[in-house]
Amino acid sequence: VEIYVNGFSTSLPEEVQYEALRNVPGFEKVRMFRPGYAIEYDYFPPTQLTHTLETKLIKNLFFAGQINGTTGYEEAACQGLMAGINAHQSTHDLEPFILKRSEAYIGVLVDDLINKGTEEPYRMFTSRAEFRTLLRQDNADLRLTEKSYRIGLASQERMDKVIVKRNGAEKIRKVLKEFSLDVEESKAFLENMGTTPLTQKQKALQVLLRPSINLPAMIEGLPSLGAALEGFDKETIEQAEIQAKYEVYIEKEKELVQKMGQLEELAIPQNFNYDRITSLSNEALQKFKKIKPATLGQASRISGVNPSDVQILMVFMGR
Repeated sequence: VEIYVNGFSTSLPEEVQYEALRNVPGFEKVRMFRPGYAIEYDYFPPTQLTHTLETKLIKNLFFAGQINGTTGYEEAACQGLMAGINAHQSTHDLEPFILKRSEAYIGVLVDDLINKGTEEPYRMFTSRAEFRTLLRQDNADLRLTEKSYRIGLASQERMDKVIVKRNGAEKIRKVLKEFSLDVEESKAFLENMGTTPLTQKQKALQVLLRPSINLPAMIEGLPSLGAALEGFDKETIEQAEIQAKYEVYIEKEKELVQKMGQLEELAIPQNFNYDRITSLSNEALQKFKKIKPATLGQASRISGVNPSDVQILMVFMGR
């Protein structure tokens, strides 16, 4: 029987691996089919790239994958996709295709690489994203399909499905906000769900916000509401429920994105002379000159740059 020894990741010499394994109780006579191994590879510092993954020094030269210091899995694959798209856009004199940190995990990955660089193979952990409430698995199609459709990647069929899902979720939420649940009809259902029955009519949305309640159960257990929400598929119902239950948190995050977006709109000229700003910290000056941020928003995310440096840069640019 061949078994993978989880938690025993190693690239030590084969004889050392054998000795270590045989020191584990019960493994005294273990046989090793394949020794553990590690891969080493060189990379170019990704701070030399723009958000399109094009090099700053050589026009139309794009880098993607492990050459940028990431691991060779999804991180490398998504870079290949983005670099390929932007190589096409560039050769046809079209607008670059850039995903923001608030729009996709790809946007977080690229932004991290070009602003912070990396000292070890970069992996895309959800903890790296500050807008995780917006970057959910369930709304990936709503976030990205229209963008890919505009540049000819997503088919009309895919776009039509997304429109149906988006409109359907909006219709369901509208019904939930307007539909009043009857006290008698809802009594048995709410008791079965382990929550307090109503004493007066209440909007369906307010009942849905209770922790123990979910929308499919409401549709099944409340015939009048089920009739009002007839014809919607499971995925659309799920999307409407998520948007309804987490609306407050989603809106707060959208407000934060909007505030951050104001800095993204303040462009920094490519040939900006940072040496003229004598009040910048030495570290910020060196980082700005090295990375050459395209916007104040990008400048604020560079590792080692303080908010005061960004404010100084903003004041100087406003003169």
